[in-house]
Amino acid sequence: MTDLDVAGTGFRDRLLQGMAAALRERDYHDVTIADVVNHARTSKRTFYEQFASKQECFVELLRQTNARMIQDIAAAVERDAPWQAQARQAVEALIASMESDPALCLSWMRAAPSLGEAGRALSRETMDSFVALMRTLADTPELRAAGVVPPSRELAITLFGGLRELIAITLEEGGNLAGTVDVATEVVMLLMGPRSR
Repeated sequence: MTDLDVAGTGFRDRLLQGMAAALRERDYHDVTIADVVNHARTSKRTFYEQFASKQECFVELLRQTNARMIQDIAAAVERDAPWQAQARQAVEALIASMESDPALCLSWMRAAPSLGEAGRALSRETMDSFVALMRTLADTPELRAAGVVPPSRELAITLFGGLRELIAITLEEGGNLAGTVDVATEVVMLLMGPRSR
């Protein structure tokens, strides 16, 4: 593929895909713009026409990846299923998304926090999106009838932060992410299940 053959994807998307490919080979801090453009089959000049820096490209890749993950989780949950089934569906979709690209997943969890304000802004944006998703999924007449209420922001942050760390440690230790579904579902049900008021 040449710079003239964008095949409908455009240079920006190709560069984001190039960043993802480079992250599958090495840690973010070791990735160079040359790695990205080699995978994207384009030039450094084209890179700098799209992104001001390697960090900007990385943050945009994570932002788009996280947005897709949230969409996938929302689509996987059957809103009329029993609340226990919905909890498992959400967890399975989260794990499947992380499992689909473990290197990118770990880069998000481990490298992004080192990016200073850009990393903090991405973390807040992502966390806010997941909090909103959890509150939306829990806010149905069926779940309310079962005693499930939308979690507070603090509870949702605690829940998602714990799941993220479980996933990161499992990946770092070479474990099987699918093996975390049961315990992650149990935690979700304990924290978000029916409770007395």
